[in-house]
Amino acid sequence: MSALISISGLNKAYGKKQVLKNINLTVEPGQIIGLVGPNGAGKTTCLQALLGLTGYQGNIRVLGHNPAKDRAKMLESVAYISDVAVLPKWIKVSQLMSYMQGVHPKFDAEKAHTLLAKTNIPLNAKVKTLSKGMVTQLHLALILAVDAKVLVLDEPTLGLDILTRRQFYSHLLENFHNDHRCIVITTHQIEEIEHILTHVAFIRDGEIVIDESVEGVRCRFKLLTVANENIAAASALQPVFSNQLMGLTSMLFDDGDLNELQSLGEVSSPSLADVFVGIMSKEKGQ
Repeated sequence: MSALISISGLNKAYGKKQVLKNINLTVEPGQIIGLVGPNGAGKTTCLQALLGLTGYQGNIRVLGHNPAKDRAKMLESVAYISDVAVLPKWIKVSQLMSYMQGVHPKFDAEKAHTLLAKTNIPLNAKVKTLSKGMVTQLHLALILAVDAKVLVLDEPTLGLDILTRRQFYSHLLENFHNDHRCIVITTHQIEEIEHILTHVAFIRDGEIVIDESVEGVRCRFKLLTVANENIAAASALQPVFSNQLMGLTSMLFDDGDLNELQSLGEVSSPSLADVFVGIMSKEKGQ
């Protein structure tokens, strides 16, 4: 299958400030990719370029379309949820459903009603009377009812409680993801989405520093808990990152020799959060 999203040589500047620097990224059908970085890293700007919401230099293709020139056609098969829900506060849920059915050629009202039936959101309620979590659930139901091939999520669960966040991602996997679609999620809280990702791209200061499958990252990096008497020997192997907590020293290694590391302490597979912290700290020169 051909890529659903292809980005090459993407650059973006605001005046003299370069916010995206030669971004190259490909997203294939079936992938759920996390675009992960600290605040201000360029995640949202990258998505805005992808969606045709800002100008850019470089080449972007989404489902074969140029977002800057074919945005209306592209958006027939692309769905987007931003970090702040923008649903009109005065409108009723039922009116919003009718509106979506009228403006979007691929909106399935029956599916939207089925999804909303799983929530406690009344059809006659106005958006302004709903809690933040309910607005997010409503927004998700509307988006999932669109027969899209690409779903873009920009910090979609920001400010929600843990139960609502888990429900959000559960509905996402159950009602959208398959081998013919892809999902792009931006976040700076990777531990929240690690369990659903197939691929990850770490971005810092507008540059991609890792772009790999989750399985590849876990195979590539190793976490070593070092015995005190072996700290000097382990440090000599140039870990990506070292941390001391409650009398224990842990070190992150990139493609370290397993047998050599096992001779110095206990080796385990790091979480994506461990790798993210290590890579970001390395980039800062810490």
